Amino acid sequence: EVQLQASGGGSVQPGGSLRLSCAASGFTFNDYAIAWFRQDPGKEREPISCIRNSDGTSYYKASVKGRFTISSDSAKSTVYLQTNSLKPEDTGLYYCHANIWGYGPRWGQGTLVTVSS
Repeated sequence: EVQLQASGGGSVQPGGSLRLSCAASGFTFNDYAIAWFRQDPGKEREPISCIRNSDGTSYYKASVKGRFTISSDSAKSTVYLQTNSLKPEDTGLYYCHANIWGYGPRWGQGTLVTVSS
C-alpha cells in the first residue's frame, strides 16, 4: 500500500525551528519527487518545497527560500523539511505529497506548525 506519513509539527516562537519528516512506503522512493504543501485555514494548499529523490534537485517557494531546507534519505525512504527562522505567516497544516504512477496523487496526514509569541 502506498503511504506517506508526515510528522514533526509543533508550536514554536518566531525565529524558532522545526524539522518535519515524511516517511514513504509502498513505492520505489528514488523514482519519484516528494513535495511539501502548506494549508492555511480557509485557503487551498500551496506548494512550499519539492525534491526529486533520484538526484536531490530541490525547489522552494520564494517566501521560504534561505530559511527552509528539503532533503531526502533513501535508506530510510524519508524526506525532511528543516524549517528555520520561522515566522507567524509560516503557521499552517503541512502535508507531504507524491504523485505515484498507477496510484495517482497521495497525501500524508497534515502536521500542524504554529508560530506564535
